[in-house]
Amino acid sequence: MHPVRFGVFILPDSIAAAQAAAVKAEQQGFYSVSVNDHFYSPLGNAQSPQLECFTALTAMACVTQHIRLVPAVAAMSFRNPAMLAKIMTCVDLASNGRFTCGLGAGWQPTEYQAHDYPFPSTPVRLEQLDEGLQICKAMWTQDEPTFTGKHFRIEKAYNNPRGVQKPHPPIMLGGSGTKLLKLAAREASIINLIPATGNGKDFVNDPVATVKFDMPTLKSRIDLLHQFMREEGRDPGEMEIGGLLLLGLSRDPKDPGLRALAAQLGFPDYATAQASPVAILGTPEEARAELKKRVRETGMTYYIFVASSEESQNLFVEEVMPAFADMKG
Repeated sequence: MHPVRFGVFILPDSIAAAQAAAVKAEQQGFYSVSVNDHFYSPLGNAQSPQLECFTALTAMACVTQHIRLVPAVAAMSFRNPAMLAKIMTCVDLASNGRFTCGLGAGWQPTEYQAHDYPFPSTPVRLEQLDEGLQICKAMWTQDEPTFTGKHFRIEKAYNNPRGVQKPHPPIMLGGSGTKLLKLAAREASIINLIPATGNGKDFVNDPVATVKFDMPTLKSRIDLLHQFMREEGRDPGEMEIGGLLLLGLSRDPKDPGLRALAAQLGFPDYATAQASPVAILGTPEEARAELKKRVRETGMTYYIFVASSEESQNLFVEEVMPAFADMKG
């Protein structure tokens, strides 16, 4: 059984801000700190500040000691997979073994087009993700890494020095589509379940997908993942189930700001938003109760939060997190 873990997702506008946020998250007791992997942020506009994912993680690794560094999630198709394997190895070395390999197939077509990257169909991007993972694993574990696939190949792609974690960093895949779940069932130790992004928007900017991804849908995705794992000969209990959520807390149960967050995400009412897998909204007491319910009913134990405010993050650390210190799913 997996322990309940909490991560914080940050959107820093400078390296100094990224380092300060990572140090704060570590001091507050978070298990992990995450940044996204985009040319420009889907949570801002095309000219909003956006740091390069792995450079930021390396800078954060250099000022922390214990917190894990987790891209949420990196797009396989932004980098040649052999180069990506080398980059991730270096982050693992810089962090002394605190790196988690968070990967996805990429989804925001506008940034691909703006930066002259091919944006093939979703099935092709998933094939590329699969082959890229094989290359990463080969370069992390083989003395003479070699792989030939439909999209990528390497031959004696030496990767020295190797990373700290053996045989390689934990692999976390992000998404919830059927083909992604099949790949996760074979390759991943962590799944980060989020609403579908097939229409080029993430859940924060896609009310239809956000509302549709309700608790029954989440449970059905987890059930399907477990079915695929059994077909692969794996124990479903091996998989750590996680998700990316918006966090909004207030000591005032009638706080209008929380209801504004619910409306912003597209929910028809506040109660529906509070029960959604993509959000934790309410008072600290309500958050504790809701999280315990979710752990019990879904087996989800790894929650990466996008805090809506500094107050929300501080309240979570002070009044919610302690209740889960020794809890396992």
